[in-house]
Amino acid sequence: MVTTEKHTHTLINPKNGQLLCKLFSFQDNGHFDHVQRLNYYSVIFLQQGEAKLNADFSEYSIAAPTMLFFSPYQPFMLSTEEVVKGMILHFHSDFFCIHKHDQEISCNGVLFNNIYKPPFITLHKQQGDQVLHFMESMKKELQQSDLAQQELLVSYLKILFIHCSRIKVEQEKEAGFEWKEINEPSILQALKEAIEQHYRRKHAPAEYAALLNISAKALAKITKHHFNKTLSEMIGERIVIEAKRELYLSSKPVKLIAYELGFDDEYYFSRFFKKNTSVSPQLYRETVGFAKGELRKAI
Repeated sequence: MVTTEKHTHTLINPKNGQLLCKLFSFQDNGHFDHVQRLNYYSVIFLQQGEAKLNADFSEYSIAAPTMLFFSPYQPFMLSTEEVVKGMILHFHSDFFCIHKHDQEISCNGVLFNNIYKPPFITLHKQQGDQVLHFMESMKKELQQSDLAQQELLVSYLKILFIHCSRIKVEQEKEAGFEWKEINEPSILQALKEAIEQHYRRKHAPAEYAALLNISAKALAKITKHHFNKTLSEMIGERIVIEAKRELYLSSKPVKLIAYELGFDDEYYFSRFFKKNTSVSPQLYRETVGFAKGELRKAI
């Protein structure tokens, strides 16, 4: 079911009346001037203006044209004193599951859920025009209720994500040339590999400093300089991303997910998760999880 208001176009799940997809334009910062923690994915296309972005534990300066990507319950806020203009797309996992389509689209870990990179890409004018074309195509499709509407909308979304993923990967390749004379990239790469290998069992920064044979103070300085966050924050973010994935896709008990992520106490894990997302693991699963239907069948 499609509902259309001025500048707002929404697709509703006819089975439960919940939001599947919503696209609208904005002409000011009223939507983002306080911390957002939404139970769906958000893709923001900033067409005009500049702003300060606060996302997770970091602050960034952004200027149009820019694309921003946020996962469910990922905190973010935009602060600005000037006029900003753009479009925003919200979609639920019932509409498009990035984990389920990861091999097909490869946007998970590139556009979404990457603790090592900012959650946005800056575009040049031609790229911005292409993004606008994709989003306008989705808006046009949302304005009508033709056959296979959701399938076509998902196709547009896939094309948009592939396009943006290619831009981000290319930008990272170009940025690599700037690191040629820096001595720290090898440490940064080693740290990434260490976190990916050990985050389930090693939660303390000192453990990673020992693995890399570097002082904890030196590693903390490097991490803060290059990632704009502390090592503890990075480890915590990585644990939360995996916890979300398990809650999102599986019907494993929270106690088992906690144990697999190195928490002996299920309640301590729940407090840790809520501190980082503002919701409990169970509420996250109920409002976001792709496997929630499987859970309901099992009850």
